[in-house]
Amino acid sequence: MPSGPAPEARGAGRENGTRRIDVEAMARVEGEGALHVRIVDDTLEHVMLRIYEPPRLFEGFLRGRYYTEPPDITARICGICPVAYQMSACHALEAACGVTVDGQLRELRRLLYCGEWIESHALHVYMLHAPDFLGYPSGVHLAADHRAIVERGLRLKKVGNDVMIVLGGREIHPINVKLGGFYRLPREAELRALREPLLRARDDAVATVEWVAGFDFPDLEPERVFLSLSHPDEYPLNEGRLASSRGLDVSVSAFEQHVREEHVEHSTALHAALDGEPYMVGPLARYALNYQQLSPLAQETARAAGLGEVVRNPFKSIVVRAIETVYACDEALRIIDGYEPPEFASVEVPPRAGRGHACTEAPRGTLYHRYTINDEGIVLDARIVPPTAQTQAVIEQDVRDVVEAHMNVPHEQLQQLCEQTVRNHDPCISCATHFLRLEVERR
Repeated sequence: MPSGPAPEARGAGRENGTRRIDVEAMARVEGEGALHVRIVDDTLEHVMLRIYEPPRLFEGFLRGRYYTEPPDITARICGICPVAYQMSACHALEAACGVTVDGQLRELRRLLYCGEWIESHALHVYMLHAPDFLGYPSGVHLAADHRAIVERGLRLKKVGNDVMIVLGGREIHPINVKLGGFYRLPREAELRALREPLLRARDDAVATVEWVAGFDFPDLEPERVFLSLSHPDEYPLNEGRLASSRGLDVSVSAFEQHVREEHVEHSTALHAALDGEPYMVGPLARYALNYQQLSPLAQETARAAGLGEVVRNPFKSIVVRAIETVYACDEALRIIDGYEPPEFASVEVPPRAGRGHACTEAPRGTLYHRYTINDEGIVLDARIVPPTAQTQAVIEQDVRDVVEAHMNVPHEQLQQLCEQTVRNHDPCISCATHFLRLEVERR
């Protein structure tokens, strides 16, 4: 779980006709930031999601490094989704060098990514998000009353971690990933040992969907622009084309032609726009744009949960994450059952001058990497666009919609709804840490 300072005492008061609630730090969201809401005469005047965490400067760290280093360096950006950064770096650098990794090595990379989806989605669903719906301040408090439920979530997460250990060498910042494949191939016995735990995990994931589908969801169906990878033959993880709900269908190399980032005064995280519009990445976007590529069991589970092929309510993202967990278990089992050891653990990736682009689907959404290297394999330039930077403007829109729809609820309840609205997106602000100072002013 993300760790950080304990929540500070919450204060509420009136000063000169202004009502204010401050939460200095709040667990269950990764990153450091603040949310400011101002209501004047029952009219919403201002919503600002302010990210104040210092810049991490990873793109600067990468310049001048040897081209084989970014997969290990970028893995340190996040302890929850390091595989996303490793895979995006590998694909982009391999593209710059004119190399494609396919066959069983590609399948093993996909299996590693399945492990990350399982552990990350389980963490978010059980420990970070479900407490909001059930009225608990934390997963620990939830476990006190619902031990068996939380233990199910921890079992799920452990299976995802175990997959990452077998493929990546360890579950935090894996060390077995390299350009062209892996340093070491898993033994067939190691993969077979994952099969029974994954079968049980799949059952737990189906039960998770049934559980979270019964939560009470605020009525919110905003029209948002969705963006994700899309692939004709599979639910997207490592590869695909960029697709949007507005009909965009382009190569990932065109990412920067359509996505523009700008600095806003109140945030150290950049705000992104897709062809001039705020947009959403992540489970809701992937699901809407790739529903037909889900496994039959995942589709069946979605229908049983009452979902259609598009889900717009951001509060129901918890259900879609659980469905994606079912899919990740299914996909992991498919890969293990069809595994045939390749001849080599990696293919050669000789350096050459070039520029490479890649997007993969981190648990929280589309992650973009771009690298320029010279003939000696020195990184001349790097750019990384994480999912939360792309969704930050939509989070602000969601908070605005929620406040306008719940203007007259008690102050403490409004605060909780605002925090929950942010948590719907599982934001990874730094890509990690603790979140939310909320100020609500009423005049």
